[in-house]
Amino acid sequence: MDAPPRPAFRGPTFIRLLARLTDDTLPQGGPAPAERLSQWIDWTRAVVLSKVLDAKASEAEQDAQVVDRDDAAVCAKARATLLASITEAPELVIPQPQAAVASNDDDADAAPAVAIDFAPFRQRYLALQRSMLITTGRLRGDLRDRLAQRSADMARLAEVDAVMEGALSPREHALLGAVPALLETHFERLRAAAGVSATDPSAAWLDGFRRDMQGVLIAELDVRFQPVEGLLAALRTH
Repeated sequence: MDAPPRPAFRGPTFIRLLARLTDDTLPQGGPAPAERLSQWIDWTRAVVLSKVLDAKASEAEQDAQVVDRDDAAVCAKARATLLASITEAPELVIPQPQAAVASNDDDADAAPAVAIDFAPFRQRYLALQRSMLITTGRLRGDLRDRLAQRSADMARLAEVDAVMEGALSPREHALLGAVPALLETHFERLRAAAGVSATDPSAAWLDGFRRDMQGVLIAELDVRFQPVEGLLAALRTH
């Protein structure tokens, strides 16, 4: 008998992709956002955040030199650079078919086939994660500085964002750091099912994995840029 279809998981693209690749059944509900935040923020961070929220808004620096620039364009350029590093990563580019070369030697001299290994993909994913972390962190700090120069309310918002970044970063790093292991499980499952094509670098299963990994990276890029986009929205409204 056919197995019953899995219920569709409703949620962010990043989570839906990981759920599909790991074949996990994720709960449709969960704690409210405020309750979940209370589990992620320790009491020392909560005290700091409370002080920021309760503090009287300070006036923006009157003498601050506000550089005239298109913040949205700067962020878009940075994002485009990261996106290109994902789509053009050597490990994720699907190789073009090689023309068959006639050989006059016997096949005994041919090198033995070696199974495709996940290690290069892991290293590439970790390197791209570092690039995303550095770029988004720099943009976020820069946009906070820009906000702080606008008004007292914007300065408070920038301070709240700084506290939230410090409070949630450890949890974020732990969760996103687990993604390569999830992809490795997906890779091993595909390779085990590939049979004789497990050693073929142009096999369909490997091309499919490259597309899957690329899709997860792009979805993670979107997640990492959400705080940046929020700060940009605040700048546009002031």
